[in-house]
Amino acid sequence: MPQKWLQVRGDPSVRAFLFAQERIESQFDVHLDKMHGIVRELLRSKGVFHAKIHYSSSQLTLWFSDDAYRYRVYLAQEVLAPTFLDQFHAQSLAHLKPTLGEHDVAAILAEFKRLRLSDQTIYLRNGSINLINGMIGMTFSCDGAHYIDHKTFFERLESFGTPSAADSLPDAEGYG
Repeated sequence: MPQKWLQVRGDPSVRAFLFAQERIESQFDVHLDKMHGIVRELLRSKGVFHAKIHYSSSQLTLWFSDDAYRYRVYLAQEVLAPTFLDQFHAQSLAHLKPTLGEHDVAAILAEFKRLRLSDQTIYLRNGSINLINGMIGMTFSCDGAHYIDHKTFFERLESFGTPSAADSLPDAEGYG
């Protein structure tokens, strides 16, 4: 696990055609604020300690503290249903001493929104938040993956979402 920032370059064939593609609006894009509100609530009070949002395919993968060895996958129609949150009981994560609080989660999701919508060619495909260790995972349309602690993420926001910044990111073996 990286201490600050790990970038892994993805499939060269995907990178070769990067500028021949454009983001296509997904179900999650259409309901982005609502979906982010649901994710905030899951992380705040429903026992979720790790959430991965697959923006492009509109699926949500969740890890719950009371069943940490199994992840659960939910599709857009489930997540966006009015009663989705009702199926989960209230559950505190205080005993796990989370690194991230509600304010951090809201700020991270706001940046995920910016990274998803600000460019039609280079955009966030999926993002994950782990409350316990404070790590953020992101995969972009260029098939590059980033694993970064939340403090470094906020310090280096200008490095994400611009084509010129992508050239200055650390190599797969390096940390930011």
